[in-house]
Amino acid sequence: MRPAGIEGVDVRAGDLVPEPKKVGLLYRDLGIADISVGDGRRGNALSSDDWRELAQIFRRLAEDDQVRAVVVRGQGGTFSAGSDMREWVQADRMDVAESFAAMEAAFTAIEDLPVPVVAEVEGVAAGAGCQLALACDLRVLADTARIGMPIARLGILVSPLFAARLSVLAGPGVARDLLYTGRLVSAEEAVRLGLATRSVPAADLGATTRRLVLSVVRHPPSAIRAAKHAVDVALAPARAAARAQAEGPPVAYDDFQRGIMTFLSRSPAPGPDRHGDSSDG
Repeated sequence: MRPAGIEGVDVRAGDLVPEPKKVGLLYRDLGIADISVGDGRRGNALSSDDWRELAQIFRRLAEDDQVRAVVVRGQGGTFSAGSDMREWVQADRMDVAESFAAMEAAFTAIEDLPVPVVAEVEGVAAGAGCQLALACDLRVLADTARIGMPIARLGILVSPLFAARLSVLAGPGVARDLLYTGRLVSAEEAVRLGLATRSVPAADLGATTRRLVLSVVRHPPSAIRAAKHAVDVALAPARAAARAQAEGPPVAYDDFQRGIMTFLSRSPAPGPDRHGDSSDG
């Protein structure tokens, strides 16, 4: 079974069929690695297997001394609406917990990478898609993009690690606002709150990201790795405290099952101009 996002698609657990991998890796010049997530459908919602693949890619990159920076982007005009909720329909508690553990392992693998990771965000970054962006070092958002954590309505119990990523960047007040209300913020507000590095016209997103990455890799690799390590050391106490408290179930199971079934039953099938999905987990 699988997770999906904000605009939704009318799917049922029985609709699930084997799909090709939705995480791709491409090496560019100058030691820049491009990672794409999703396939342009269902808001680039990712399954547990997709999250595991993403984690494995970042662990492999961590062992590659030639890599100097990584860019993460979505396919088809959106970043990621999170986890494919179809995977969770009638799933047992252990399967749900393993799915959330796979997500967190991917975010941790990104944070542990010794070189900078830049998220190039267009469309929506919601739920686990938001956490994916926040796990990156820098975030460049198209001015039409939206980002947030609309997960409480689904009965998802916010983990300390989820909250820590928001709080470290934007402070506890903003974290409370976004987690309590579930609202998505615009790119402009995301920059103001500290969730985004910059907001640019959608037409300039790729070029701006490229310029930003080039401004990083022109420096000696050892200096950039040291800079990332230094920041990570400063963040280590907050991350360690969050991990120490990261126990217990990831969802209120009965509320969660009702929430995802209601969401999926109301999600319209995507038209040609929609990025349909079935996730915000």
